[in-house]
Amino acid sequence: MTTIESESGTQELKGKRALVTGGSRGIGAAIVRQLLDAGAEVLTTARSATSTVPEGAAFVAADVRTRAGAEALATAAREVLGGVDVLVHNAGGAQPYASTSAIPDEEWQDQLDLNYLASVRLDALLVPGMRERRTGVIVHVSSAAVPATPPPFLHYTAAKAALENYSRGLALELASSGVRVNTVTPGRTATPGGELTREQWARLDPGQGQNGTTVPLGRDGQPDDIANAVLFLASDRASWVTGSNLVVDGGEFPRG
Repeated sequence: MTTIESESGTQELKGKRALVTGGSRGIGAAIVRQLLDAGAEVLTTARSATSTVPEGAAFVAADVRTRAGAEALATAAREVLGGVDVLVHNAGGAQPYASTSAIPDEEWQDQLDLNYLASVRLDALLVPGMRERRTGVIVHVSSAAVPATPPPFLHYTAAKAALENYSRGLALELASSGVRVNTVTPGRTATPGGELTREQWARLDPGQGQNGTTVPLGRDGQPDDIANAVLFLASDRASWVTGSNLVVDGGEFPRG
């Protein structure tokens, strides 16, 4: 598999094997590109077999919302990469509803499967290998909307809140095994999926959809802003960082 020299030429992830879920577009594609640029061998996935991914990455179609999809992806990672050193859970998303009571049961379950249980299942399949090697990095991608809990997205933010809690607990469990676990939390980011979601929200309530939101740093985030954070946490520069949540939102949703 070919890789591309990073601008710095450091190849800080040379020899590392990375798996990125949801890597065909937007933030996921930017993460894949940056890991490749840093010298990693990368396998990524999406639900559609016709998805395109950044050049140099291997691809397998899988639905991470299901246990069978997680098992198929873990098997593919072992076959293609020989193991996983860096695991990035980026697959996620949701559509807004007019009210919390309008969210059907099956949508609550789908959100838990996609935005929470997909990570739990895949971690359970791949963590044993990391423990055996006594090294590894896991990055979960959450959402800066979690503390804001907008009602049209409560099914989404509830699942992401569970993911953040799980990530902190897993970090404590795996620290003694040399495996680091962290979360990256993006804010409003300029991606096709993000724009579509905001348009849907604005149609439900013209006063919402974040269309009038002013990010303190003066612009929407770009996919590479999020990928920069993931690359940092995946690298040895973050060798003393675990159980953390790195918020990348331009100051839109202050925490603390």
